[in-house]
Amino acid sequence: MTAAPTVAELLLAQAGRTEPGLKTHDGTWTWSEVLAASAARGAALRKLLSSAPRQRDPRSGDLANPDPGDGPPHVGILADNVPEFAFLLGGCALSGSVLVGLNPTRRGPALTRDVRVSDCRAVLAQSSYRPLLGDDVGVPVLELGGPEWTDLVTRHTAPPAGPAPIDPVPVTADDLLMLIFTSGTSGDPKPVRCTHGKIAFPGRMLAERFGLSRSDTAYVAMPMFHSNAIMAGWAVGVAAGAAIALRERFSASGFLPDVRRFGATYADYVGTPLSYVLATPPRPDDADNPLRVVYGNEGDEADLAAFAERFGCHVVDAYGSTEGGIGFARTPDTPPGSLGRLTDGVRILDPDTGEPCPPAEFGPDGRLRNADTAVGELVNLAGPGWFAGYYNDPDADADRLRDGRYHTGDLAYADADGFVYFAGRTADWVRVDGENLGTAPIERILLRHDAIAEAAVYGVPGHIGDEVMAAIVPADGAAPDPGEFAEFLGEQADLGPKQRPRYVRVTAELPRTATFKVLKRRLATDGTACADPVWERHGDGYRPVGHP
Repeated sequence: MTAAPTVAELLLAQAGRTEPGLKTHDGTWTWSEVLAASAARGAALRKLLSSAPRQRDPRSGDLANPDPGDGPPHVGILADNVPEFAFLLGGCALSGSVLVGLNPTRRGPALTRDVRVSDCRAVLAQSSYRPLLGDDVGVPVLELGGPEWTDLVTRHTAPPAGPAPIDPVPVTADDLLMLIFTSGTSGDPKPVRCTHGKIAFPGRMLAERFGLSRSDTAYVAMPMFHSNAIMAGWAVGVAAGAAIALRERFSASGFLPDVRRFGATYADYVGTPLSYVLATPPRPDDADNPLRVVYGNEGDEADLAAFAERFGCHVVDAYGSTEGGIGFARTPDTPPGSLGRLTDGVRILDPDTGEPCPPAEFGPDGRLRNADTAVGELVNLAGPGWFAGYYNDPDADADRLRDGRYHTGDLAYADADGFVYFAGRTADWVRVDGENLGTAPIERILLRHDAIAEAAVYGVPGHIGDEVMAAIVPADGAAPDPGEFAEFLGEQADLGPKQRPRYVRVTAELPRTATFKVLKRRLATDGTACADPVWERHGDGYRPVGHP
């Protein structure tokens, strides 16, 4: 196998195996059956996409993408983690087609926009999601499980007398396999080019890192239209030759029963699912399960330790993004909360000067003292890494790749030993009195308050520049008090005057994407004009907005 494998290679290594390859609540397929089903979908896609017309705007009649190049045809999938998603992904890998993951939390014109910018020639939709597309998609829409798609697959399925023929189209690690949209937390989602190598390499790397083998089962409950489920879940299972257990949608209450039912030894996550599982009632036998390793990113530090202890497994949280370009590995000496140590060529640069930021300075209590100067953007001076660009978006590519450097759009700071700490997105910069402030350090400070379960910090327009606003979710049974909250902030030695929120919104829940990321742009758009209670800072205290 090459240094950078293809997904097709990983799949074909499982050919002929009679051990389970895919497990769901509806059934189990051997690896041989998974390969046969994938081959049938690949052949069906070749027929469907070769006859499907290029998409046109239903109003103007113009091609949605007038110059898509000579690349492989694209097909959109709008579905939960159903077996057909896995078969289609395998089918695309074998047929040279490109699968476009569409987000079912999008609606109408926004979803149609995603279909068009990704140059889909057809969309395969779960029946319950078909109405989300509306009638002006501009391309054929087939229902998964519907008669048209079922008949097409059946006509390309080998007869029972012999095994399904697997005739893969030759591909390389640099060939495109998927388009995966960014979360769209700060603007319209952008389709990221995910090559065979970009998906297969981390799959194989993680399988080897965690010692996964054919005797394991990888549990995938994160949505498969997102990079975490594909690269840290599905691809890991394929690379290890393990069984892959799919859950249609993540369920906190269903997590442990699924782990036991499927015999899951590995699971992936992104964002806050661990905290949701921890919120379920504990039982004395929680640690009596087969789970060994849980891997993901953006988990809360306290949740990682609590989850590992309660469920008797090893939890590894890493830095990752849909684009790729930079990666960090945690080692045994990595401090709590750190992503890992700076690697060769990766630096934290001041966004205004382009110069390296000074190391973070911490007080005796371990709290960051110089966030205003230590926080900057993570930049790979050596180039793009695994970032293969956005699809048909040269302006976005240019924003990522400047002067031969890869700009992550992520904020961070590093201590004197080079250990990196995440500080938010560049879109999260709040510019107060001419200074850029990262939001993540402020959020971590707010979460020290016992009465606050979740916090999001963002900027709202001020007279000059931005004002800092925070949305807080009270802990169960808690009722934060404006006066006590002000006293709490005054006791935080590492909270600078400009970091102190001007406005505080008390809300029952934070708006999130399907992958559990907070939609700060929605909060910022709401500002203080929302139905929730909002406090405003007056001097050192807080009062409800509108009160003198």
